[in-house]
Amino acid sequence: MPSYVAAIDQGTTSTRTMIFDHSGRVVASDQKEHEQIFPQAGWVEHNAEEIWENVRAVTAGALAKADLRAGDIAAVGVTNQRETSLVWDRATGKPVYNAIVWQDTRTARIVNELGALGGGQERYRAKTGLPLATYFSGPKVKWILDNVDGVRARAEAGDLLFGNMDTWVLWNMTGGPDGGLHITDPSNASRTMLMDLDTLSWDENIAAEMGIPLSMLPEIRSSSEKYGTVRERGVLGGVPIAGILGDQQAATFGQACLSVGEAKNTYGTGNFVLLNTGTEKVMSQNGLLTTVCYKIGDNATVYALEGSIAVTGSLVQWLRDNLQIIGSAPEVEELARGVEDNGGAYFVPAFSGLFAPYWRSDARGVIVGLTRFVNRGHLARAALEATAFQTREVIDAMNADSGVPLKTLKVDGGMVVNDLLMQFQADILGVQVIRPVVAETTALGSAYAAGLAVGFWEGEADIRNNWAQDKVWDPAMDDVHRERQYHNWKKAVTRTFDWIEHD
Repeated sequence: MPSYVAAIDQGTTSTRTMIFDHSGRVVASDQKEHEQIFPQAGWVEHNAEEIWENVRAVTAGALAKADLRAGDIAAVGVTNQRETSLVWDRATGKPVYNAIVWQDTRTARIVNELGALGGGQERYRAKTGLPLATYFSGPKVKWILDNVDGVRARAEAGDLLFGNMDTWVLWNMTGGPDGGLHITDPSNASRTMLMDLDTLSWDENIAAEMGIPLSMLPEIRSSSEKYGTVRERGVLGGVPIAGILGDQQAATFGQACLSVGEAKNTYGTGNFVLLNTGTEKVMSQNGLLTTVCYKIGDNATVYALEGSIAVTGSLVQWLRDNLQIIGSAPEVEELARGVEDNGGAYFVPAFSGLFAPYWRSDARGVIVGLTRFVNRGHLARAALEATAFQTREVIDAMNADSGVPLKTLKVDGGMVVNDLLMQFQADILGVQVIRPVVAETTALGSAYAAGLAVGFWEGEADIRNNWAQDKVWDPAMDDVHRERQYHNWKKAVTRTFDWIEHD
């Protein structure tokens, strides 16, 4: 019997393949960054063909590092940056335009026009669980159909396919133009603004309003089942592809947040807090998203409340690449430790507007409270603190929606190795922050989904048993100081509003 499960994690800044054993520990990993394309202010794109090449490269790399072959792998799961939208030709496999990334804000005019049909930001929330916002896939697809020459006619003729990056990767892995499977799962479909949360099917009326032909849309299957096998010429040729989960839902699954009331926060390009609400969907009254968490085979759909934050880890990248005040991302902690506090400076990184709980596409980033005293160490500290403050806002909204204050927060993702940030997160929340042994739970969650489908793991008990605590941060800040800091942050956020005036 094969002893391992592989996971392809197609993220916003990089793609990795990770291989796990039955205990959920990492056996091998290979990773490669891809280009971030910024054609103009507010636009963010990826080259989908580059990403597919990277998928192939890192999969071969991970197998080589562990000295494994396809026969050693029981199944492969796919997890992905959600909402990033691609349209491609079903016959040639060529994209008609770059992938439009979830952070992109070019669809603001489309969003406003749809809202003007009635209901404003709430127009589709009852069916989709989502506010009208530039974040989601549907308006991005409409933009491509409206703005790329000849594309709408090709789409209406049935020649084009749409997918988030899970669909693109899986289509190519299973043959591409030669019989590739055009499918997605409910965790990704629920991020398009085109899927009915109750029926888990595409809503014809919403698709029609956005001018998106249903023939473009992938088949919605469960998050854990055997969809097909990897094409024979691939390094994983013949291995079952058996799991699909959007990255944040995958992290929730990998963190073993499998019961109502359990929550996790992933610290990646952005931050994403998910609270498992069970088989009953909870409609937020406080700026959160209602989303599908996962659907395992024929089991009932599990829903979640989500607080999405656009810019956290990417702010550290911005300090590195745009301001060049650090040479590598890990240096931000050392620089921030060189000062006692933020020196009165607050950094609100509304580069893509503000997501939860505000949903303000008119916002843009600000640094406030500057004096001659502030130096680059204070800016580094303010950048890290921005991640924790934004998380506090989302947790406050989640507590209000659920009526049950969060007692502990499970954390994962690349930034959780930063002890200064994790301690400040515990301080500003006033709750315990817990990091698991395997911090990259996104890949692990999709591996679990795939492994469950082929019997590699037997059920949720295996997932719970594999979860292990690595480190705990206890809050150490007094209440008065905590609330003063948070008050100043909230004041800084208001300074970002109304910066962009949509014509």
